[in-house]
Amino acid sequence: MFGSLQFAGQEHVDSWYAASAGPFKARASLTESLAADVCVVGAGYTGLSAALELAERGYRVVVLEGARVGWGASGRNGGQVLSDLACGMDLVRDELGQQAASEVWNMTREAVDLVGQRCAKHHIDADLVWGYFHAALKDRQLREQAAWQEDAARHYGYDRFELIGKDRLPEMVNSERYVGGLYEPDAGHIHPLKYALGLARAAEAAGVRIFEHSAVTEIVPGATVRVKVGKLEVRAESVVLAGNTYLGKLVPELDKKIMPVGTYIIATEPLGEGRARSLIPKNLAVCDANFVLDYFRFTRDTRLLFGGRVSYTGMTPVGLRETMRRSMLKVFPSLENVKIEYDWGGFVDITMNRAPHFGRVKPNIFFAQGFSGHGVALTGLAGKLMAEAIHGEAERFDLFAKLSHHSFPGGSFLRTPALVMATSYYRLRDYL
Repeated sequence: MFGSLQFAGQEHVDSWYAASAGPFKARASLTESLAADVCVVGAGYTGLSAALELAERGYRVVVLEGARVGWGASGRNGGQVLSDLACGMDLVRDELGQQAASEVWNMTREAVDLVGQRCAKHHIDADLVWGYFHAALKDRQLREQAAWQEDAARHYGYDRFELIGKDRLPEMVNSERYVGGLYEPDAGHIHPLKYALGLARAAEAAGVRIFEHSAVTEIVPGATVRVKVGKLEVRAESVVLAGNTYLGKLVPELDKKIMPVGTYIIATEPLGEGRARSLIPKNLAVCDANFVLDYFRFTRDTRLLFGGRVSYTGMTPVGLRETMRRSMLKVFPSLENVKIEYDWGGFVDITMNRAPHFGRVKPNIFFAQGFSGHGVALTGLAGKLMAEAIHGEAERFDLFAKLSHHSFPGGSFLRTPALVMATSYYRLRDYL
């Protein structure tokens, strides 16, 4: 048996995403025990993607969500639609070999394409914009980006990266903070909450039943898995665990493989089209090359979203809005008098090696977690791969499952200080 899922928190009222996503559809809680082919735990990108793929294959699917659709990282993140993995492809190549690494790379590209395909197929108006810039703050980082550009072309057949020097930097981001960077036309940005709500509508149109405010309290394995919500239960032949860090102690062996990290975003008042394009002419998503990084982009209504502050304690940092504002002004000093109208945060789940963690806790209980900041696109692929595996086509899912993962040292109480100590090395490297 697996234990109780502790689900607490707040609605999206503090975020610009909630303010701009349109009306929320209220969904009922589970009020009676049900039978299904597949029960999905969690109504974020991973769970909704799995549910949609399974329903399109003819499965009866029930989704149980402890709060509301997109309540967690899927409705709070920076909105970057990225290929690659947070750990980088070298880790995959070193562990699994070049052929497997090439397959994984191609799947990360598929993950990005899948976002665009789903928006088009299901008429999801999620403000999708293509174009991404990896900004280098120092020459060392620019050299590393040049090496990755060459490696991507040589080993993965991807030749779409464009290295940008200081002379062309204003074409990408008009800031003196950077020395250049790597332009990626096939990545981009999206309104994450609109995308999550759109996936939910698409899943329901395909026959999926989604229950909100229905936190799972216990999972009883077996040929038929019993997924309990208090005294009620959903009985299913297969289960998809898609709660990431919000699963908590529900499945202890998964909890110790990931670490919840708070990340935060501010949003300015609207700047107007002319001013916005003077700062980021191509309307790209921008992220710097530091380990503890800043990322930013413009919204459809020309607000600058600026994110990147992290917390390992689970507590919102004191003076968050002003701290984030100071970071923003290092990039764009001309925004000194611009008003900050929103600030919000949420948790991402990271693994020890920053590689995604896919696998099974029982033969018919699948999971995907540990996206480590690359989840907007990769979660959609994860849902698709779990659906394939449940349908009997597990080769692609099992390739990701071969990546090894270690538990965070020290258990729940000591893994936070252990992570802070390990991260301090990379923080210092950011200054070199």
